[in-house]
Amino acid sequence: MPRKAEGTSTASNPLSPARSQAALRSLRTQIDKLDSQILKLANERAHVAAEIGRLKNDHGEEIFSPAREEEVLQNVLQLNEKHKGPLDAGTIRALFRELMSGSRALQKVLKVAYLGPEYSYSHLAAIERFGQAVDFLGVNNIAAVYEEVDRGHVDFGVVPVENSTDGRIADTLEMFLRMPHIVVCAEVRLQIHHNLMAKCDPQEIRRVYSKPQALSQCRNWLAKNLPQALWKEVSSTATAAELAQHEPGAAAVASRQAAVKYGLRILFPDIEDSPYNETRFAIVGHQKCGKTGHDKTTIMFRIPHHPGSLAEALDVFKQAKINLTWIESFPGPRRVASNGGEDKAKASKPEYLFFVDFEGHVEDPKVKRTLQTLGEHCQEVTVLGSYPMALTSG
Repeated sequence: MPRKAEGTSTASNPLSPARSQAALRSLRTQIDKLDSQILKLANERAHVAAEIGRLKNDHGEEIFSPAREEEVLQNVLQLNEKHKGPLDAGTIRALFRELMSGSRALQKVLKVAYLGPEYSYSHLAAIERFGQAVDFLGVNNIAAVYEEVDRGHVDFGVVPVENSTDGRIADTLEMFLRMPHIVVCAEVRLQIHHNLMAKCDPQEIRRVYSKPQALSQCRNWLAKNLPQALWKEVSSTATAAELAQHEPGAAAVASRQAAVKYGLRILFPDIEDSPYNETRFAIVGHQKCGKTGHDKTTIMFRIPHHPGSLAEALDVFKQAKINLTWIESFPGPRRVASNGGEDKAKASKPEYLFFVDFEGHVEDPKVKRTLQTLGEHCQEVTVLGSYPMALTSG
């Protein structure tokens, strides 16, 4: 721990200007020495990580290991708390996230698709998970994220799954149905802070652009504070900021980073109606994730269309004492009757599938037994991935 510079002032005994300057120079010298040590250790760490990468490559193992990276973050966060470090958890996470990102890039630069453009919340979630030493690709919709992963153009995709205010993201659930072979490798929980930004003053605003979900999450604030403004839905919050950059009388609801990117003033920060506004993102790809001991599994299942079938399916988890963390129903494609035509008696009632998250990894013996029992009550059960359970970031 840096020692106190000789002659440092106290509240009751302020230093003279000359002695204050001398103390400042001494403290800066300590900082320079510590920076040199930090740099030396960071490069030593990178050399060890590169050696690990070579060993992985020799044995055909994947470079990106969500389980191991989450373990590293948890270890350093616990050490920081144990030693009562002055840096908060977010700062520690950011430091080690970028260390791991740069070290990973020495082995392989990952390609990651997200719902763009830059500084959309999906982009921020991608940075939170992978760091900056990644080749990012912004695409126009969630389906395109999946297509890029499926075609092998990128290693991973980042897609929103649910928001604490607005619930499920239907486009993502639709892609789970269409491409169940693409699995969830990891998750990111990002605390969402919306900001009203523009180049004009508040009284001049006539239009507010943003993604439908963002406008919905700020609807009470907007109705109260900008009753004269029209709400205009666009494909992403970053697109909204870009429009506000050029149109007179236009404002955007977007991230702080988007305001910097497009040269806008943040007129009002944190305008979301709920202070606990959070979006959960899935990292999707072809890579399955190993156990960490603090995992979550996502499945989807289809049940017979008769009373009590859902209760029977959920009771399987109760009997196994497995905790469910999320359940969502979603209309699935209609089945084709055995005679080759659609069952007209059921044509007016679409079948529903259910998405469920629960604590545990698919390799856990208890989880294996539970999924086997669940299959006895369902027409179809698909495991969409097991991965480390994420803490809220942002």
